[in-house]
Amino acid sequence: MASKQPENSLLGPEADSQRTLYPNVTGTSVVALKYKDGILMAADMGGSYGSTLRYKNVERMKAIGKHSLLGASGEISDFQEILRYLDDLILYDNMWDDGNSLGPKEVHNYLTRLMYNRRNKFNPLWNSLVLGGIKNGEKYLGTVSMIGVNFEDDHVATGFGNHLARPILRQEWHENLSFEDGVRLLEKCMRVLLYRDRSAINKLQIAKITEEGMTISQPYSLKTYWEFSAFENPTQGAVGSW
Repeated sequence: MASKQPENSLLGPEADSQRTLYPNVTGTSVVALKYKDGILMAADMGGSYGSTLRYKNVERMKAIGKHSLLGASGEISDFQEILRYLDDLILYDNMWDDGNSLGPKEVHNYLTRLMYNRRNKFNPLWNSLVLGGIKNGEKYLGTVSMIGVNFEDDHVATGFGNHLARPILRQEWHENLSFEDGVRLLEKCMRVLLYRDRSAINKLQIAKITEEGMTISQPYSLKTYWEFSAFENPTQGAVGSW
């Protein structure tokens, strides 16, 4: 006599699949800009579990192939999944062995399709991504959200940085920024985010990518000043405050 199959066996192999209903461990803002010789990108190393800064050594910027640099805000495990997708993409491209390699524009286009495809399946990857790079002397910088909204610009930011860093970048960025001035501008943005974003920590990395290659700095901290009166008594004069 045949054994009775469980009822959910009729639902097919995806019966036990699960969706990420909300992010668990997340990273905050990524800020990036074009400078004279290539792309600069900055991100801190905090990983928040809810409102708790649980991890303080999370790298959120990675090299993609020969010409691209990827930074991510949002769910850390989904970022790792995206990196696996990109590893497969770069491996497949290298297997052609035709002397060509994917540039930043192609990788960004792939990411926009990936994020939009997962959104349409109601199984989004909970990340905002920044993709920058340089190939054949042409600099490229773009961003894509978790639902596939994307654009390219001379400077981009995700998360809180989209509200607090972009105004600074609009005012102070110019296309002939030197490496030193670009780093100072990114540090200014990251310092403002450190003061205002509860998920930010004072441990960051700055990455650069040029025609010669890509480097990511060792983690370091910014000099800060916390003696402003607004920091000492933030609720003074606020209606309804204690």
